[in-house]
Amino acid sequence: MRDAAPPSPPTGSEPLSHGLKQRHLTMLGLGGVIGAGLFVGSGAGIAVAGPGIVLSYLIAGALAMLVMRMLGEMSAAMPASGAFSVHAERALGRWAGFSVGWLYWFLLVVVLAVEATGAARIAHGWVPGVPQWGWVLLFMVVFTAANLAAVKNFGEFEFWFAALKVGAIVLFLVLGALAIAGWLPDTDPVGLANLTGQGGFLPNGWSGVVSGVLAVIFAFGGLEVVTIAAAESEDPARNVARAVRSAVWRILLFYVGSMLVIVTLLPWTSMVPGESPYVAVLDAIGVPGAGQIMNVVVFVALLSALNANLYGSSRMVFSLAERGEAPKGLLKVSGGGVPRRAVLASVAFGFVSVLLNLKWPDSVFLYMLNAVGAVLLFVWALIAVSQLRLRPRIEREASGTPTLRMWGFPWLTWTALAAMGAVLVLMLTDDGARPQVLWSAGATAAVLLVAWLREVRASREARTSTTKRN
Repeated sequence: MRDAAPPSPPTGSEPLSHGLKQRHLTMLGLGGVIGAGLFVGSGAGIAVAGPGIVLSYLIAGALAMLVMRMLGEMSAAMPASGAFSVHAERALGRWAGFSVGWLYWFLLVVVLAVEATGAARIAHGWVPGVPQWGWVLLFMVVFTAANLAAVKNFGEFEFWFAALKVGAIVLFLVLGALAIAGWLPDTDPVGLANLTGQGGFLPNGWSGVVSGVLAVIFAFGGLEVVTIAAAESEDPARNVARAVRSAVWRILLFYVGSMLVIVTLLPWTSMVPGESPYVAVLDAIGVPGAGQIMNVVVFVALLSALNANLYGSSRMVFSLAERGEAPKGLLKVSGGGVPRRAVLASVAFGFVSVLLNLKWPDSVFLYMLNAVGAVLLFVWALIAVSQLRLRPRIEREASGTPTLRMWGFPWLTWTALAAMGAVLVLMLTDDGARPQVLWSAGATAAVLLVAWLREVRASREARTSTTKRN
């Protein structure tokens, strides 16, 4: 593979719409990672780390914040619909842009199936007369139609979805703080008994905190979509910088603050993996219908993630086509600036994934899900390496100070890379996480092989053309 970067993609404006507003990007950044992984999946993290889950979220959140700061710096300086795929190509060569772009696309369309199926299960519980597959079909059709229309439709869907999730988190934090202080009816101040009892703050030691990191780190996936969407906003450079700045701190507050409320109000030993700790807290403080309220919030979170993943996957494959790394037919854009063929290609594979999830959830689809389980770390690692390579170029080309700068460059970038390596090593030593690493490594190797073969073919064609000219 060649390490030299190819000529930069055209810098002129892309044929996409610029219908996303600052409020869309800001709320997309805030709501992009607030999903079922937080509302339900956090219970598994608490079960292994105890109150130390607060530290687990701090560590995982700090890593996600560093990655977003790097990505925000590059996207503010070089906004593009392919975001980190374009940055990787500029920094490392076509093989890197091809690999990270296709792996991320595969990740989104596979995870989309989990979200569609999860939302359908909740809806089927509310309306048993409609089969689960019928709900899946309805959701896929609705969000495909929304993404085929104007990009502002996607922005509006995500704005209100994210607003509901953010509102739910804020309300939860307020109610939790009041309950901790004993200011709610029929409550007394709880003190620190649940933080220091049942084995102490770190009942399973630092190994429990590390296990908690492995359980929660992938819940931060999804922040990347805001930098993909920025290319379709009115002022990409300024808007992505503002969205990244506002998102990272608030998301860390929401995650860490929520965990602190949960483990302060309830004994960590009462948590059951697979059940929402948020429901347990709301039940404990006497909120009527807590389970159904949280079902609504999780339902909205799943549909929000489905919508964002469909959008992100279509823009990624469009960007790949734009750079000659995917069929050129996907470049067809509607009069409103929507890459409709890219949307349809992404949703078509999404439908296949959903069917596999419904029919073979414990076999074929499980292998697909494992194949993308650790891909996010590969994407994050390439973001870090790209930022290390592109920072000097950004400083040379920027007129004045860059819109957004990575903190503590290059030391914090290297620290983030080392942390990603440590997470991979820890996953390899964990029986539950090891299959994800191995299957994801296999998927990554397959894509890298295809990228290498493309490089070899392009090199041969170039030599043949030169020979003919001579």
